Amino acid sequence: MSTISNATGDASSPERSSKEAHAAAAPAASSFRSILREPLIHFLVIGALIFGIDYALHPPAKDDKVILVTKALRQSFIENFDEDKERVPTADELDKMTEAWVASEILYREGKSLGVDRGDSTIRDRIAFKLQVLIFSQVQVDRPTEQQLREWFAKNHEQFDTPETVGFYFTTPTDEATARLELAEIESQSESSELQERTRAVLGRPIASLAPSFGEAFRDGLLAAPIGQWTVLQSKDGWHVVRLDGRRPGHLSRLEDVAEEADRAWRTDQSRIQAWEAVNRLKTSYRVEYEK
Repeated sequence: MSTISNATGDASSPERSSKEAHAAAAPAASSFRSILREPLIHFLVIGALIFGIDYALHPPAKDDKVILVTKALRQSFIENFDEDKERVPTADELDKMTEAWVASEILYREGKSLGVDRGDSTIRDRIAFKLQVLIFSQVQVDRPTEQQLREWFAKNHEQFDTPETVGFYFTTPTDEATARLELAEIESQSESSELQERTRAVLGRPIASLAPSFGEAFRDGLLAAPIGQWTVLQSKDGWHVVRLDGRRPGHLSRLEDVAEEADRAWRTDQSRIQAWEAVNRLKTSYRVEYEK
C-alpha cells in the first residue's frame, strides 16, 4: 500500500509543477503581447528589418557618415537669403541655415537607409521631409502644467502681443534734390500722375519692422513727423517724400486671454524640441566637414 501510495504521489507531482509553471508564465506572456501591440515597437522592428536588408544588399560607402559643407553651398545660402538683396545674413543666421541644411541632409540619408525613398524619384528634401514626418508622428507631448505654461508664456508672449503699428505714404527712392522737388509739387498739389503712381501706401506696419527695411534714421524721422504732414526722409535705399498717416498703440497679451492658443503653441514648440533632439541623436553618428 505504501508503495502504491508513493508511486501515485510521484506521478501527480509533475502535473502540479506544469500547472504552476503555466500560471506563472501567463502574466509574462500577456505583458509581452501588449508590448508587441505598441506602434513604436512596430516602427522600430520594421525599420530594423528594412535597414538590415538594405544594408546587406547595398552596403553604404565608407564616407557615408561624412557630410561636406562646401564653400559654394554656403555662398548659395548668402545669395538666396534675401530676395530683395537688401542685406546679407549675419554669421549667426548663416550658421543656423547651415545647421538646418545639415539636419536635412542627415534626415535624407537616414530616410534613404530605411528605404522611404523607394519608388520616389523626388529631390533629397522630399525624402528628408518624409523621415521628419515619421519622427514627428512618434512624438507625444502631454498638456503642460499651469506653471510650465506660465514660464513658457513669459518668454514667448511676443507671439501673442499686439504690436504698435503705423500707416504712412512714401514715394520710391531717389536722390535728395529730386525728393525735395517732389515734395514741393505735392505741397502745391501739382504733382504729376507719374509721381502719384510712384507713391505707396503702407497700412498697419509694425514699428519694429521699420528699421530692418528702411533704416533707423528713417524710422526715427517718421515717428517724429506730425501726422498728415509731408516731409523728406532718407532710407537705406535713398530719399523719399513721406507722410505719416496714423499710429496705433500696441498692447501686451495676458495668458488668461490666449490660454488655448498658448497651450497649442507650447505643445508645438515641445514637439519641435523633441524632434530636433532625435535628429541630433542621429547626428552623433556623422562627421560634418567644412571645405576650406
